[in-house]
Amino acid sequence: MGLKGRRPTAEERLHMARVNELGCVVCYNLGFGKRPCEIHHVYGKIKKGTHLKVLPLCFEHHRMGSDKEPISRHPYKKRFVEAYGTEETLLNQVDTMLEESVDTYG
Repeated sequence: MGLKGRRPTAEERLHMARVNELGCVVCYNLGFGKRPCEIHHVYGKIKKGTHLKVLPLCFEHHRMGSDKEPISRHPYKKRFVEAYGTEETLLNQVDTMLEESVDTYG
């Protein structure tokens, strides 16, 4: 059985691909450089536009399931937020990073 969610539009797929290219935002903030990542949907996958509200997180920060460093978003949201900031703050950072990459690379 597949995961629940609305299939992303072409625009949303392009956005998620651009976000994925950034690498894990938490690792970036911790000074680890660009690390391969997975897409984390901040508001789920059902509502319109939710595929545009995504974070790039490595496996360890996304769903490894650790409550100690590196703290995993799933299932430890509270500890994750305490350690790395709110998802909204990270979304704003990702948006800024995307804008800067457009300015740099056209």
